[in-house]
This record gives sequence, structure tokens and C-alpha cells, in this order.
Amino acid sequence: MTTPTDPDQPSPEARLEPGTAPWRERLHEIIFEADTLAGKAFDIALLIAIALSVIAIMLESVVSIEKTWGHQLRMFEWTITILFTVEYLLRLLSVRSPWRYATSFFGIVDLIAIAPTFIDLFAAPEAFSTQGLMMIRTLRLIRVFRIFKLHQYVNESQALLYALRATRRKISVFLLVVLTMVLILGSTMYMLEGKQPDSSFTSIPKSVYWAVVTMTTVGYGDIAPQTPLGQAIAAIAMILGYAIIVVPTGIFSVEIIMAQNREFTTRACPDCSREGHDIDALYCKHCSAKL
Repeated sequence: MTTPTDPDQPSPEARLEPGTAPWRERLHEIIFEADTLAGKAFDIALLIAIALSVIAIMLESVVSIEKTWGHQLRMFEWTITILFTVEYLLRLLSVRSPWRYATSFFGIVDLIAIAPTFIDLFAAPEAFSTQGLMMIRTLRLIRVFRIFKLHQYVNESQALLYALRATRRKISVFLLVVLTMVLILGSTMYMLEGKQPDSSFTSIPKSVYWAVVTMTTVGYGDIAPQTPLGQAIAAIAMILGYAIIVVPTGIFSVEIIMAQNREFTTRACPDCSREGHDIDALYCKHCSAKL
């Protein structure tokens, strides 16, 4: 007697795209997801390698350590780079659309994580240092929230991303208003203070710099108005700086509260490899591919 299937849930055969080999689906499950023992073991090993690589890069920047252990650190760096290169190729091989993964955020991070070591082969040592680019590997540690199945942290991180996407237009308008204000304040202060003896407001760009420092309440103190009118405008700029802080905070807080009611999973799309899908999602909300 056969058990009736739920018409809303695709069968295992339906989840496979035409021409997709079972080994590719298995490889995708291990590399991109952490629901299985093999997937979790792979990701934990990857995180350990990333952490050790970052530590090695930091140690190599210390002159005394580099003189003593420089050769060993470079050999270790090459070993890690080769492993990361193999991992990157396996990621491209395991997804249905390699180009989508390659151009995604983590796809670019994975590429930048291995590129500096190869660049060192062709670039002169004194040309530039690639250690700064190698440190971008730390971004890959973000996967720790998915790997250890810390469900509350997965939901919180996805809620933050959701709120950022929902508020990007409002925040963009807010930043445009702030930019307009600092341009007006900077130009005004240049007109008032620029002709004063020993004035620090020697140009409009430098005056705009003062306006940014003042409105953000940083207050380096390297530039200060001398005239009473200039000081009055500076006081207004300081008050405005405190007043506008609440605007992006309020906008973002509302979206965070709304995002708290949403639940996300750690499933990765086989096409674009992006995560953060709803619990009952059957298709990727980013590329519409079947999950």
C-alpha cells in the first residue's frame, strides 16, 4: 500500500533539475549546508583553517617573527591557499549556476581569499603588500552562525540583513539630507571664517570636513571658528548632530521589530547559494530556483 504524498511538497526526484547528478546534490549539501554530520565536519574544518590562516598572516607582519619563522609561515600560507583553491572549485562545481555563486558576496570573498597568494608570485615584494587583502578571510568566519546551528543567532543575523535591505532607501535619503547640510554649513563657515587671520578654514573642502566632524559629534578640535557668528553656527551644527542621530536609529529599529516575527532557515539555494529562506519556502526568493 502506497502512502499518499503531499501535493505541496516536491518529491526527491522533483528536487533534481534535469541533468543534475546525485553526487552534485550531495556535494552541495556537504559544502553549503550544515544539516548533516559530514556538512558540519566540513565547515568546522574550514573555520579552523581560516582562523589559523588569519593568525599566520598576523604573525608574518611582525618583523621579529617573520625573520625567524618567515619561511615556515609562507609554506603554511601556500598549503592553506591550495586547500582554499580546491574548496572554491568544489563550490563552483556543486552549484547549478557557478556564475551566480562567483558573483555573490561570499563568492567574491572566497576568490579574494586565495588571490593575494598567487599575486605574490608575479608582483615585486616592494610593490605592495597583499596581507591586507588576505585578512578578508575573516569575513568567511560569518558562517560560524550557520555551522554550529545556533538558531537564535541565525535568525538575528538574517533579521539584521532583512532590516538593512528594507531601510536602504530611507537611509539613503537621510544621508543625502545630511550631505546637503554639511555642504551648506561648510560653505557658510568658509565665508565667515575664511578671511580671518590664521584661520583654519582655508577652503570649502576643509570647511566641509569640519562640518562632518562637528555634526558627527567627533570633535577633533583641529579646526575651530574664531568669530562669534561662526561659533553660533558651530553650536547649531553640534545640536543638529545630536538631533539627527535618532532618525536612522528609529527607522532601523522599526524594521528590526518587524523582522523579529520572521523565521529563517540555513538552507542554501543550489543555484545562487544564498541563504535566509523562509521555513516553508519551496523556491529561492533571490533567483526563483527550486530549493
